[in-house]
Amino acid sequence: IRRYFAHLLTVLSSHCQLCPTARHLAVYLLDIFMDRYDVTVKQLYVISIACLLLASKFEEKEDKVPKLELVNNFAYMCSLNLMLTKKDLLKMELLLLESFNWNLCLPTPAHYIDYYLFASVSEGDLHTGWPITSVTKFKAIMEKYSHLFLEASLQDHVFLSFRPSLVAAACVGASRVYLELSPPWTTQLQLLTCYSWEHLVPCIELMLG
Repeated sequence: IRRYFAHLLTVLSSHCQLCPTARHLAVYLLDIFMDRYDVTVKQLYVISIACLLLASKFEEKEDKVPKLELVNNFAYMCSLNLMLTKKDLLKMELLLLESFNWNLCLPTPAHYIDYYLFASVSEGDLHTGWPITSVTKFKAIMEKYSHLFLEASLQDHVFLSFRPSLVAAACVGASRVYLELSPPWTTQLQLLTCYSWEHLVPCIELMLG
């Protein structure tokens, strides 16, 4: 059921054109709440949307926060049999905020990934054993694949057992392996992330598996 609601939040955040940090924070808030409380499936729909609204209010500019009409239109399109009122959502947002002690400063892998991508490709890297032709070109490709691994990690609860910073670093490492860059992990990346290759291997194996 967790996978279903994580996917629902991913689709809704894409529909609302929200940034990755808002999407990841919304799913993380939902994970925390589901771990703490037993709630019905019907309640989870309202909780999920409230998590997304809180996350977007925290991460996005005010004009990017989804409007109630947009959320209800999405629910109708997805045949969720759900019609929310402003009062319903405000009540749930307050309940969530109290549950989180009014603290939404919760780092997710999405908060680290762009920082790590600065060092994702180096001049001395080899591609299939040959010097790379363009660092800029490979950085663009690395960004694409790292974000694909990042989004895949959001859908599987197994990655909750790793630190968010490690998951982000593993996304870069998995991309380097997939793109056949060597070495798989550079000194610069180790210094930047504070993770050695050995730290990342268990997480990377799950991503590539």
